[in-house]
Amino acid sequence: MAKKTTNGKVAAKADAADKLKDFMVDGMKDLYWAEKALVKNLPKMAKNATSKKLKDAINLHLEETREQVNRLEAAFKALKLKPEAVKCDAMDGLIKEAAGILEETEPGAVRDAGIIAAAQKVEHYEIASYGTLATYAKLLGNKEVMELMLTTLREEKACDKDLTKLAKSEINLKAK
Repeated sequence: MAKKTTNGKVAAKADAADKLKDFMVDGMKDLYWAEKALVKNLPKMAKNATSKKLKDAINLHLEETREQVNRLEAAFKALKLKPEAVKCDAMDGLIKEAAGILEETEPGAVRDAGIIAAAQKVEHYEIASYGTLATYAKLLGNKEVMELMLTTLREEKACDKDLTKLAKSEINLKAK
């Protein structure tokens, strides 16, 4: 919980970012943790999906996610920094929610619909995060980091679009 001063404003931590570049790097650290956590958790989602198309989509995105980890490492290198993962509370919560969905649904179309819903929440978080970091990198004049973030942003948007198509054309209809 953030510390509040007497006037209701939140006091910054001693190591709080005071430059946009520092804030961008903090976001990269979060995403680095998030993508590595997804590499560990996506196989569980694929294993619990019953639709072959959904399993294939998850496995394809797993391979993309591994490349996204590499891309973040390249972005750290471009900034002359060592890659560092800092626990991303948002992604941790989304992964826990996905695990809960698996426990709360029977195998089949309803679980598949739940997996898509959980995956799209992850995608939307990533879309917002990569878009923000690309904007910061552009503003800071770091074209290499910007391009790395935009490449991943395009992949995340494509994955979200593919999940929507799969949900609307097949999975949600079966779950109905």
